[in-house]
Amino acid sequence: MRRLLLGLLLTTVVGCEIDSYEKGEGRYSLTQADLCELHVDARQQGVSIVTDEGASYQLTSPVTAQWIATPDTTYRVLMYYNKVDETHAKTVSLGTVVTLQPVAHWRFKEQPQDPLGLESAWLATTRRYLNMGLLVKTGRINDEELPHNIGLAQDTVYRYEDGRSAAYYRLLHSQNGIPEYYTNRRYVSILLPTPLPDTVVLTMETYEGRLQRRFIP
Repeated sequence: MRRLLLGLLLTTVVGCEIDSYEKGEGRYSLTQADLCELHVDARQQGVSIVTDEGASYQLTSPVTAQWIATPDTTYRVLMYYNKVDETHAKTVSLGTVVTLQPVAHWRFKEQPQDPLGLESAWLATTRRYLNMGLLVKTGRINDEELPHNIGLAQDTVYRYEDGRSAAYYRLLHSQNGIPEYYTNRRYVSILLPTPLPDTVVLTMETYEGRLQRRFIP
């Protein structure tokens, strides 16, 4: 049985840090943040992005990071950037975003459902992703930040007589014995299948009980 739960750590941000808000036309006054697909070239450098709204930008300078380990591929990232013009952007900072794909529930050896907080959930304008802002309770053991494990079980895809379909997903989460000293926000994206189901039903356990949300891509 292959490992189907992904490690979930706090977003690693590289590049400049935004320490305070500046009014007017200050250094960061035009900075915006988007969930994006970062395209990496043969030299393992990020050279362009496509935002969840479908906007494409070439980066004015290639970006590198320790987690960019595969050439000629695409990474899911949270990027802070400044638009230079309609086709170019300058990177301020970026970090990885855990991306889940639905996996048949029977393929999971274990299906932990430790609670998480859900701050927000929304569909990308491109309809490629369902995004979640999760509130993760965490802490350090022996001064080490340990990963949570997270996965996405597909319980069923129901097909109605009129041809419509509904995909039922369940978020899996293992706290891994990590103490719950403080709360951090962590963005997670679900890569939606092709063809799209007419409805996506997502269930997860929260500290307030079981939560179920419906989305129409």
